[in-house]
Amino acid sequence: MNTEELLGAVGMSTMIVRAADTSVAAGSNELSVLSSTSAASLIESACSAALAEHFAPGETSFTSALQLEMATSASVGEEVRAHVRLIEVSENLITFEAAVTHLNRTIATAQVQRRLIDRISFMARIAAEKIVSAES
Repeated sequence: MNTEELLGAVGMSTMIVRAADTSVAAGSNELSVLSSTSAASLIESACSAALAEHFAPGETSFTSALQLEMATSASVGEEVRAHVRLIEVSENLITFEAAVTHLNRTIATAQVQRRLIDRISFMARIAAEKIVSAES
């Protein structure tokens, strides 16, 4: 992957808030509104969409840090969208700025860092760590 080409990449993801996406379902409070965990997942999906066409076979990324600020929320049945833009590339670490919106209202903003990795090497390392921890 040519990381220089990534700067400015954009992605979007959309969802209709369901009961399973609420804070009640997540167990974080008794509000039947979009949970912060569901907003974070929507943002991660948009980040993946922004990168998808840039990966070579075997390449992928994972979220290593996510700073989320919820300004308000959305109710069950409302459509929310995550918009992301890649703002920084530093070796294998990339940074996105993100917003979750409903109509013209900003629900949340975030900054997301993702690591670019080789899928097979990463999964082999995870498997080796599992074996080592099982033997301990």
